[in-house]
Amino acid sequence: MSIVVTGATGNLGRHVVEQLLEKVPAEQITAVVRDEARAADLAARGVRLAVADYNAPETFDGLFAAGDKVLLVSGNEFDKGRVGQHKVVIEAAKAAGVALLAYTSAPGSLTAALADDHKGTEAAILESGVPYSLLRNGWYNENYTEQLAPVLQTNAVTQATGEGRVASASRADYAAAAVAVLTGEGHENTTYELSGDTAWSFAEYAAELSRQTGREITYNAVSVDDFVGILTTHAGLPGPFAAILGGVEASIAKGELAGTSGDLSRLTGRPTTPIADSIALALKG
Repeated sequence: MSIVVTGATGNLGRHVVEQLLEKVPAEQITAVVRDEARAADLAARGVRLAVADYNAPETFDGLFAAGDKVLLVSGNEFDKGRVGQHKVVIEAAKAAGVALLAYTSAPGSLTAALADDHKGTEAAILESGVPYSLLRNGWYNENYTEQLAPVLQTNAVTQATGEGRVASASRADYAAAAVAVLTGEGHENTTYELSGDTAWSFAEYAAELSRQTGREITYNAVSVDDFVGILTTHAGLPGPFAAILGGVEASIAKGELAGTSGDLSRLTGRPTTPIADSIALALKG
């Protein structure tokens, strides 16, 4: 029996593998990667590597074994049909008879287009009959703290979220929840709404940045259209992807990412990481 993590060299997947290494022997962990070189450090620590690509179904043939627990980390290639990519893994998991397929999904409350692929993947998992755990990850602190350069350049947090609040947590928190499910018992056919313990507003975020930097950083509220324009003109994002992010802004304004179910801290057994802690870490880096 192996614990298999797809996307193992990505931002979330690597956190999961690192935390698994603290809980189980390395030889029980399989890291699925596209580029073996990026996982050389994991292999050196005894983790088994499997080279596979969501876009090449044959690479998943025989990758899983009966009784494996698998974490399907959602793909990030928005233009390549993510539901189809995920079905490759789901079908391989079904064929192998895995014990559990956990999937990093999106909050059930999210109506933005970003959630469509996750809903489609969840439907495919349910249809497959594979024992599942849906990890509906809320927003990551790092979605914002890793984008501080333009904020510090302009002394402004520019968002189209109105007075909406975000109950975010750190990537490490969400990884810890996945590890709890993969190493624990009784998680078959479960759905977890994962989010931070506390929801914060962007005015509060700007105030915390001001406190930690000693500079006056304001919250600059703009319309969704203006926000999308900023992403395409100044950040150079493709129009369709910018529009997806604009849809998320509208969802935040409607309160769709403000839910604090407590599932995340219950699964991990500890409080979630406050946004202030992630800001401090980012400013140090």
